[in-house]
Amino acid sequence: MGQAFPHLFRPLDIRGTTLRNRITFGAHTANMAEDGLPGARHLGYYLERAKGGAGMIVVEPVPVMPEAVLTRGNFRVDDDALIAPMRRITEACRAEGAVMIQQLYHVGQHGDWDNAFEAARSPSGLPSYHDGDGSHGMDEGEIEAAVEGFVRAAVRAKACGFQGVELFAAYHALIDQFWTPWSNRRDDRWGGDLEGRCRFSAEIMRRVREACGDGFIVGLAVSCDANASVALSLESLCEVVAWHDARALMDYVTCGTGSYFDFAPLIPTVLYAEKLGVPAAEALKGVCRHAKVQAESHIRTPENAEDVIRTGGADLVSIVRGQIADPHLANKAGAGEPETIRPCISCNQMCWGRRYRDYWISCTINPSAGREWAWGGDRFARTDAPKRVLVVGGGVAGMECARVAATRGHGVVLAEAAPELGGQMRLAGEQPRRGQILDLLAWYENELARLQVEVRRNTPVDAEDVAGFGADAVVVATGSEPEGEGFQRALPQFDALPGVEKGNVLTVHDVMRRAGAPGRRVLLLDDIGHWQGPGTAWKLAEAGHEVTIVTPHPMVGHALQRTAADGPLRARLAALGVRLVVEAAVAEWRGNAAVLQDLRTGERRDEPFDTLVLATVTRSQDGLKDGMPEEGPPVHVIGDALAPRLAQMAIFEGRRLGRAL
Repeated sequence: MGQAFPHLFRPLDIRGTTLRNRITFGAHTANMAEDGLPGARHLGYYLERAKGGAGMIVVEPVPVMPEAVLTRGNFRVDDDALIAPMRRITEACRAEGAVMIQQLYHVGQHGDWDNAFEAARSPSGLPSYHDGDGSHGMDEGEIEAAVEGFVRAAVRAKACGFQGVELFAAYHALIDQFWTPWSNRRDDRWGGDLEGRCRFSAEIMRRVREACGDGFIVGLAVSCDANASVALSLESLCEVVAWHDARALMDYVTCGTGSYFDFAPLIPTVLYAEKLGVPAAEALKGVCRHAKVQAESHIRTPENAEDVIRTGGADLVSIVRGQIADPHLANKAGAGEPETIRPCISCNQMCWGRRYRDYWISCTINPSAGREWAWGGDRFARTDAPKRVLVVGGGVAGMECARVAATRGHGVVLAEAAPELGGQMRLAGEQPRRGQILDLLAWYENELARLQVEVRRNTPVDAEDVAGFGADAVVVATGSEPEGEGFQRALPQFDALPGVEKGNVLTVHDVMRRAGAPGRRVLLLDDIGHWQGPGTAWKLAEAGHEVTIVTPHPMVGHALQRTAADGPLRARLAALGVRLVVEAAVAEWRGNAAVLQDLRTGERRDEPFDTLVLATVTRSQDGLKDGMPEEGPPVHVIGDALAPRLAQMAIFEGRRLGRAL
């Protein structure tokens, strides 16, 4: 096993415990606890990754003090009620061969009062970067209590069946706050020089080792934020880690990117380079003589991971979103079948995007994530009654339904009117930096071929065609299309933008399909707030157009805030000279000019433009169902044909229906 990736699948010893490979399913807040306890959803989620071959699983953090609670799905603080349900998870995952670690955390000054109902505590009482609150400067007794909170949580983790703990010092959390001179302004024994600033973490590590025994793994999670001058520099971080390593206080260290000062790199979207955290891991590996070093941050694929291990950049790698997207990534790579791995597209829409809203996490391209307990994992049972299924429409809803139905043993024909599969997702993949979407579409096509789905391109289908097909079930996944009317939510009294009939009007779909030639001065009306508008503006600006985006929202990319892509995207648009006009609407289009209306003051002004480009809501293409005879086979409508929405809804409905057929 692992011949295609020999370095990645070489076992690794950490403090006498052997990892079967170098792939970790790293710590992240799945936010799935119910009343603070892990249940069936948690068990299914982690067990599927253990079955999928992950060498080590670091289960999401337990808050070590009441003020450390960050989400409504956090585990309970200092409560032995955790032990029995958590043991069900550790025992099941260890039986599948995964090494199980629990992360322990306290974010110090960056706490969340809305969930904790406790004041945030920190070394020097500085403000939170989570919200507008300040924090309480800890006294000696509170520092000792926090140390003991970590130790008690570690002892409980051992009782839960974990083989070690990972102390969270990343992203400027409490431990990092003690290390960092900006946030540690103390003049007592917990501050000052390097030894004083490291005393807090050293005491935790020493006492955990004493309480949990010599064979218990102690890991350390750190991060490097190159964009924040007050954060530890990479050189300073290496000094801190080397200080701990020289005293053999931890067994491994894992290094991410970003911090509360600059949140976007924490979970990098497509706007960041792949293997983003590898340079920092390489630097830490250069100073560690005892601890193993793990690289993380935008290491999506086994090819990336193999390269990191082969070149000596790290001893192991954390692949989180890649194993959310395909929990069987490790087994598929080990079997020499990397082309069958469903590739993460770094969109953050259902992982971080749902956590941002304090929901349990899932995945845009793998809706089984978080539903493993109900759906039987990311696998599909064979049917006892194979059907002949016609899927009309080759966007992601249709492809996912066809793929799942074929996996279950149905005979599937997929008919697509266009020459290529992918629908609107293909247009999205043509936007700058979003080529990972095209990788996903290529994976779909490979899977459909492998499953012997009959794909008919350039094949429009009407009700008469369906009647003659002889299908046992028909799936309408014909998507949606823009009507080009320019409806704006801010001006609901107008079904169409006044003057839209005067010409020189395109939609973002037209632009991405190259179905029209925009003039030099482009006004792009973005009524959606997602990628459609700014992604198309980026492409136009790169082609030399002068682009102005008008949006009713307080910022461009308003809906992208939950993915942490909005800030870097606006920065890129600014670098390209794209003008952003917020809290505004287009009151009238005159063919070669627009009347822009300030939604705060009502003020209007005329500006000249050559072309108006619309990023507005689309309309379902659902006419096929209306023409079907009632006595025919059952007809199911999914995706945008049901209601225009984002890709995750289409893929979810495709999978749900494919499982049910």
